[in-house]
Amino acid sequence: MNSVRRFLDEELSLKVNERKSAVDRPWRLKFLGFSFYKRKGEVLVRVARQALDRCKDKLRQLTQRTRPGKLEDILQNVNEYVMGWTGYFRLADTPSVFVEIDEWLRRRLRQLVWKRWKRGKTRWRELVGLGVPPERARLGAVGISPWRMAASPVVSEGLSNAYWREQGLRSIVERYHQLRTA
Repeated sequence: MNSVRRFLDEELSLKVNERKSAVDRPWRLKFLGFSFYKRKGEVLVRVARQALDRCKDKLRQLTQRTRPGKLEDILQNVNEYVMGWTGYFRLADTPSVFVEIDEWLRRRLRQLVWKRWKRGKTRWRELVGLGVPPERARLGAVGISPWRMAASPVVSEGLSNAYWREQGLRSIVERYHQLRTA
């Protein structure tokens, strides 16, 4: 590393940022949000862990349970961020990461909607209105933890993938596959 630094400093008159510069195995480093891994002798690209964490932090901010505003506005903000993020990381060879974020995001949104319904009666009425049988809707109307209720089969049935598609939420996985095939 010293000879490279010296060459860049003296010959090319370039400054080397010590914090960002390293010589190491490719799978231990990240570069512009990407990292690399080896599978069956082939080097592939994946989304770096730090980039995933930043994405989830931003989505947490956009889908806070106590966030005011219309659901349409929230979904529009989420779509804008997620479509840009997916477009940037479309080179990653790990579709499972996009599936995981898509599922996690829908759970965050179910949590937000369930929390907005506030009372058990309202939750029951809304779930029945979404096509959940009344006896099953009772199970989704009670509960303390919005995060746990967002993963319950009853709430997932009412606020299904089809519901989110109707509301205007774009699928991260579909966008990823669309960009990979284009």
